Amino acid sequence: MAKRRPPSIDLTVAPDAAMAFRRRLHGWFKKHSRDLPWRQTRDPYRILVSELMLQQTQVSRVLDFYRRFLDRFPDLYSLADARPKKVMDAWEGLGYYARARNLHALAKHVTTEQDGVIPSEPIALRALPGVGAYTAGAVASFAYEKRAALVDTNVARVLQRVFAPQLDPKSGPGLKQLWLIAEQLLPRTGKTTWTHNQALMELGALVCTARVPRCGICPVTADCATFPRLEAAAALAATADAPPTRKGKRRGAATG
Repeated sequence: MAKRRPPSIDLTVAPDAAMAFRRRLHGWFKKHSRDLPWRQTRDPYRILVSELMLQQTQVSRVLDFYRRFLDRFPDLYSLADARPKKVMDAWEGLGYYARARNLHALAKHVTTEQDGVIPSEPIALRALPGVGAYTAGAVASFAYEKRAALVDTNVARVLQRVFAPQLDPKSGPGLKQLWLIAEQLLPRTGKTTWTHNQALMELGALVCTARVPRCGICPVTADCATFPRLEAAAALAATADAPPTRKGKRRGAATG
């Protein structure tokens, strides 16, 4: 007997809902965003280095490595000309060394085959060594201010909780749906998309975290499909943990 396909789910975000979400998110980001070095540049090489370093690695660990690596290899050509051992030495301690090998291979390819120019379009970026869908969107958006979506772990968590709590962000179909939602939420211009994508990532890193979502300071609880459920669960837990109410004395009871 053939398996029955699960019913399709309409995950279309209404334009007015998308606009309200963006307005709250962007306003929060302007007040609370961290001052990170890769946010102060539009150099595609420097942004690419930061994005590869940040894969599966905390920002606090990347900061020092990022500065030291760029001091040693300030551009694509210096990286492409370096011996593999020198590149690996500069990456030492950051882990996931395939990222360093891919970055070195990318530098060699771009300097020899593409006149040293890192592509600006996500499709062309994805053809480079070690560049997946997220990294391609990040470089297109953050370096070239293209209107490009991106979904990393933090963004997937935010979008799933706010718009589609029924999805599994770790499954292929679920992640595909979240990419579609990310596309629907994009602002009209690439410059505003830079702010939008940075803000989504920042919200997932600082507020809508994996272990303990900080709903009390979240700017988008009014838009969030998960928040009412979490609020109800918190209220129920508070009631269960409350000490029993002491009863007053009965009328007419004798006093000592």
